[in-house]
Amino acid sequence: MICSPNAVSGFSRAVLFIIATSTTAAAQSALPTEVAAAPQATQTPPPVTQPTPPRPSPQRPPVFNRANEVLPSWLRVRGEFRERFEGFENSNFIEGRDDAYALSRFRFNIAATANKHLAFQVNLHDARVAGKEVGPTTAPFRGPFDLRTAFADVGDAKAPIAFRVGRQELVYGESRLLGSLPWVNTGRSWDAAKVTLRSPMFQVDLFGASLVRSLPDEFDKSGNGNRLAGAYVTSTKLIPRATVEPYVFWRRDVNLRSELGALGTLSQTTVGTRIAGQLPATLDYGVEMALQRGGLDQDTVHAWAGHWQLRSSLPGWAAPKLTTEYNFATGDEVGSDGTRQTFDQLYPTGHDKLGLADQIGWRNIHHIREGVEITPIKATPISLNYHSWWLASGTDGLYSASGALLVPRVAGGATSTHVGQEIDLQVTRAITPQLQLAAGYAHIVSGAFLKEATPGASYSYPYVMATYVFLAER
Repeated sequence: MICSPNAVSGFSRAVLFIIATSTTAAAQSALPTEVAAAPQATQTPPPVTQPTPPRPSPQRPPVFNRANEVLPSWLRVRGEFRERFEGFENSNFIEGRDDAYALSRFRFNIAATANKHLAFQVNLHDARVAGKEVGPTTAPFRGPFDLRTAFADVGDAKAPIAFRVGRQELVYGESRLLGSLPWVNTGRSWDAAKVTLRSPMFQVDLFGASLVRSLPDEFDKSGNGNRLAGAYVTSTKLIPRATVEPYVFWRRDVNLRSELGALGTLSQTTVGTRIAGQLPATLDYGVEMALQRGGLDQDTVHAWAGHWQLRSSLPGWAAPKLTTEYNFATGDEVGSDGTRQTFDQLYPTGHDKLGLADQIGWRNIHHIREGVEITPIKATPISLNYHSWWLASGTDGLYSASGALLVPRVAGGATSTHVGQEIDLQVTRAITPQLQLAAGYAHIVSGAFLKEATPGASYSYPYVMATYVFLAER
């Protein structure tokens, strides 16, 4: 699938110009210096000595990345361009529903440190989409120039108590429930107040927040009835060679429809724990389980989910890393009994959690993943993953990585719960400390459920991406 030249925005051409300039500068800095002329021979040659090899001079970053060298030490800036060309074939598993488009993103960050107890950060961003013809072109694809984050930090990273107040990201664990969505063009942020408590045994984050809505034609705003509060604990002292992270999140949202038909306010509590550590024989493991209770109008919430993963790093050529993983999330058995059993994945970074194509989310699902990553060339990891999914409940629908309903439930229940299989291939390469390239391809083969509930066409998703950091050294 190839994007037409018209799909490349003027912003894209600016990115390519900066990358070319940086690459030229780096190539020129790598040229050998001119060798001085040899001295004239004399009748009595000097004693032979072992020549001292020249000391290599450290390679300076490109000129665009030296701004911080001339700024005062209390002020730091960083900019980032990202350009991604992506597309899909057979959207919604409908034959011929294809598209290809360009996603451009610019971010500019300013950090000011008044002293070791007080610092400020502001991040501006601009997100654009070009050439997209199928589906929405607003968030998360388009978010014109706006304020992404702006917060103050009171207290340093080692203080027993510290505060962060303002527009900020909330990222915890592996971002399965709370993440900043860096993959999508617009990302995610919160207007929040957070306090961090530290002791030798643990760290606790306590926060209250409201989700910032990306509004394409006006200043991004929070509010609109949504609320999130939570406590997240991190300790490396409870289990040897492991990190234990218990948490509790409370979510409130308004004007949601209950199973019994009325509009109401959701009040829902998620209690869970994540554990990640090391085992003998070069094995790493990760486990996360969460339980949800609460209510919406006359509905009651009764759901849970789990994640279990084993990883192994093997010696030898290409340093292979193997991964095996199982994920589960409950689905609703009866759609009108007043009991909400579909797990709510909250606000995750859902990208590539249950497949690179991002067609499957952590709701009403059984998921198996087997993967291998090799690095045959230095700093160029290549990963290959296989996924297979089944509905947890055949009377519930299929949900996407964003948590939205992708395929509605089949009337009377699905004959088969097997959703399908996916194969993914990804490769990344750091060309310079400032420039990174990535590419990937995902292909879904529809299972019996998709063939029953949709036209059942196979789905494909390719992408290529370049990320360039400027102003900062890296």
